[in-house]
Amino acid sequence: MLTVLVDYDAGNLHSAAKAFERMAAETGAGQVLVTSDPKDVARADRIVLPGDGAFPACREALGAIDGLYEEIAAAVLTKGRPFLGICVGMQMLASWGREYRDVAGFDWIGGEVVPITPANPSLKVPHMGWNDLVVEQAHPVLAGVATGDHAYFVHSYHFKVANPAHRLAHVDYAGDITAIVGRDNIVGTQFHPEKSQAVGLRLIANFLKWAP
Repeated sequence: MLTVLVDYDAGNLHSAAKAFERMAAETGAGQVLVTSDPKDVARADRIVLPGDGAFPACREALGAIDGLYEEIAAAVLTKGRPFLGICVGMQMLASWGREYRDVAGFDWIGGEVVPITPANPSLKVPHMGWNDLVVEQAHPVLAGVATGDHAYFVHSYHFKVANPAHRLAHVDYAGDITAIVGRDNIVGTQFHPEKSQAVGLRLIANFLKWAP
C-alpha cells in the first residue's frame, strides 16, 4: 500500500509526513511518500493534499506542475482512491475560492470558501488555536472522534458547503465554521490533524484504514 502526500511547494510537509509515517507503521498501512511526481500519484493507493497559505497561490502552484492535478483527479474521481485534503487542500475541493479574487476550485464538493466573519467582533481573525469539534454525521474516518474533541486550526477563510450532507463536523467561532467535509471517497479537514495530537492521529489512522 502506498500513501502519497502531494508536495507542490505549498507549506512545510515535515510534520505531516512524520504523523502519517507514524500511523502507517502502527496500522500496517505500508509506505508514505512525499512527492510532486504525477507518476507517483498515479500508482498511489491513497492521496493526501495538504496546503498552507492563500487559496489562489495554492491553486496556481498545484496547476503549475504539469500533469499533477490531472493525475490526482483521475485517481480520485475515476479510480476511487481515498483522498484527504488538509487546510487549503480541503478548501480547494470547493467550487470557488473568494480569497483576494475569485478562483475556481476542484468543484468536487459544491460550495465556496469565504472570509470568516465572527458575530462577536472581539474574536480575532485568523481563527487560530484549539477548538471543539461538533460531529454532525458518522463517518469511518471519524471513528472514535466525538463532539467536544479538540483540533488545531489556523485560517482566515472557511468552506460554506452547498449541500449540508457534505459537512461532517463544524466548530463554533461566534458562528459555525466547517471543520470536516466529505462525500464518497473524499474527505477534507480545515484543521491540521498532524498538529491535533491524539484526535488528529486517530483521524489519520482511520484514513489509512478506510476502504470506501
